[in-house]
Amino acid sequence: MAENLSRRRSGKELPPSNVRTRAVPKARKRRAPAPERAQTDDSLRAERLDTDSALKDDVADAARDADDVVDQAREVADAVLNQARLKADQASPSAPPPAEADALNEERAQADHVVRVERAAADVALGGVRKEQADTLATLLVHERAATDAYLLTERDRADDAVAHRDDFLGMVAHDVRNLLGGVVLNLELLQPAGAEREPHVATAADRIRRYVARMNRLIDDLVDVTSIDAGKLAIVPVEGDAAALVTEVTDAFQPAALEKGIALSAQVPAGPLLAPFDHDRMLQVIGNLIVNAIKFTPAGGSIGVRVEASPGAVRFCVRDTGVGIPAGMLEAIFERFWQVGKDDRRGMGLGLYISKSIVDGHRGRIWAESELGKGSQVYFTLPVAKGVKPTSPRRDPVRGHARAPRRGKGNADRRLRR
Repeated sequence: MAENLSRRRSGKELPPSNVRTRAVPKARKRRAPAPERAQTDDSLRAERLDTDSALKDDVADAARDADDVVDQAREVADAVLNQARLKADQASPSAPPPAEADALNEERAQADHVVRVERAAADVALGGVRKEQADTLATLLVHERAATDAYLLTERDRADDAVAHRDDFLGMVAHDVRNLLGGVVLNLELLQPAGAEREPHVATAADRIRRYVARMNRLIDDLVDVTSIDAGKLAIVPVEGDAAALVTEVTDAFQPAALEKGIALSAQVPAGPLLAPFDHDRMLQVIGNLIVNAIKFTPAGGSIGVRVEASPGAVRFCVRDTGVGIPAGMLEAIFERFWQVGKDDRRGMGLGLYISKSIVDGHRGRIWAESELGKGSQVYFTLPVAKGVKPTSPRRDPVRGHARAPRRGKGNADRRLRR
C-alpha cells in the first residue's frame, strides 16, 4: 500500500520493487583528442599543401616547356617562310612593276596576319584546355581527399569506441580481481589460528602467496595507469614536499627485496630537506619502478644507489646500478610501452618505465638513461622548481617533512611500496 501511495503522489507509475529493471546506459563521454592525432592531422595538412605546391610547379614547368617548343617551331617556320620568299624574289629576272610588288606585299601581309590570328586562337584554346585539366585535377583531389578524411574519421571513431569498451571492461575486471585478491589474502590470514605458530613450510607458502598477490595487484595498477595515460586522465596533484625524505622512504621500503637477492641498496641524500612540488604517491611509483628494474638486471653482489640533488631550476634524481647495462641504441626505446630487453624476456610487461616517463612528463620534468654495457646503468629524471625559489629549506625532520596529496590515503602509497 505504501508503495502504491508513493507512486500516486509522485505522479509517475513506478515499477514494483520485486521487478528488476534494466539500467539505461549513460552516454559515453568522448575521449579528448590525442596529441598524436593532432600531429597526424598537421602532418597530413602540410603534406597536402606541399603536394599542391609541387603539382602546381610541375604543371607550370610542363606548360613552359611546351610553350618553348611551340615558340621554337613557329620561329623555324617563320624563318623557312622568309627564306622561301627571299629566294622567290631573287629568282625573278627583273624587278616587278611597283603595282605588282605592292600587291604581292599586301598578299603576304594578309597571309602573315591570318597566321598570327590562328596562332593566337590556338594559344587561347590551349590555355582553356590547360585550365580545364587543372580544374578537373583539383576537383578530383578534393573528392579523393574528402573520401580519405571520411575513412580516417570513421576508423578513428571505431577505434575510440573499441578503446572505450576496453577501458570499461578493464575497469570492471580490475575491480573484481582486486576484490578476489583481497579475499585470498583475508582467507590466508584466517587459516592461521590466533596465537598459533605456523610450521615453516606453511609460513613459506603463505609468504609466497602474498608476493604473488602483490605482483598481481601491481600488474592491475600498471594496466589501469596505462589506460588512464591513453585517455589523458592520469591523476597528478603536485604538492610541495621533501624529495630527500621521499628517496629515503623508497629505499627503506625496497631494502628487503634487495637483500633477498644479495644486492646493496643505498640512498644518497643531502643533509637537509630538498623541497620541490611533486605528487608524493606518483613519485613513489616512479622511483620504485626504477629500483625494481635495477634489482631485476643487477646480479647478486652488485649495488644500487639512489641519489637526489639540487640542480639549476630543478631537483634531479638518479638511480644507478651495476647491472648488465643497456645498448646505446635502446636508451630511448626502454621508455616505450611493452618494451622488453629480449624477445623471450618474461620479467614483466614492459610498462614500468613507460608509466614512469608519463608521470615525469606530467610533472613537466624530463627522464633519460645513460649506460655502458657491462658496467651498469643510470636513469635520471628531473622535477622543475619555480623560478627564483631554491630547492632547499631550513632543517627539519627528513622523514616526516614531506607533504602528501590529500586525494590519496596512506594505504594506497603503502601498497605501492609493498609491491
